[in-house]
Amino acid sequence: MRALTRTLVSVTTAVGIAAGGLAAAGTAVAAPASAQEQVVSGEAGTLAVVNLGLTQAQAKNIQRWLATYWNYNDSIDGYLGTNSWKAFQRCLKTYWGYGGEIDGIVGTETVKALQRLLKTHWGYTGLIDGIAGDGTKDAFKRMANGI
Repeated sequence: MRALTRTLVSVTTAVGIAAGGLAAAGTAVAAPASAQEQVVSGEAGTLAVVNLGLTQAQAKNIQRWLATYWNYNDSIDGYLGTNSWKAFQRCLKTYWGYGGEIDGIVGTETVKALQRLLKTHWGYTGLIDGIAGDGTKDAFKRMANGI
């Protein structure tokens, strides 16, 4: 993976130089991702902020709810990271049929359980398919605004 990354950076730099300057290539390679897109990879797995379309203010509402009811004790920062989702998974496991590990990873089973909650209380009308599409995100926003 590192060899591939080095190769891509080298090719991008060479193309940038050929196209008109190293400054342009450096900017293209070094452009930072938004806070919601940043992913940290390591031996322990992939961890990410997954707000599922929520604004930072809406995500803070979810975190406050998780802190009140589901033993979330991290910062109320508006970024639904691993600890936020672990707390959410505790809720989903207790009431909404989540059968996976409490690992904070927003996978198919987490989304399916979230969709069951959203279908019952927040107007989700789509399939319980584990895909966080527009309908899931819209209902999640209603939840965040209503709790």
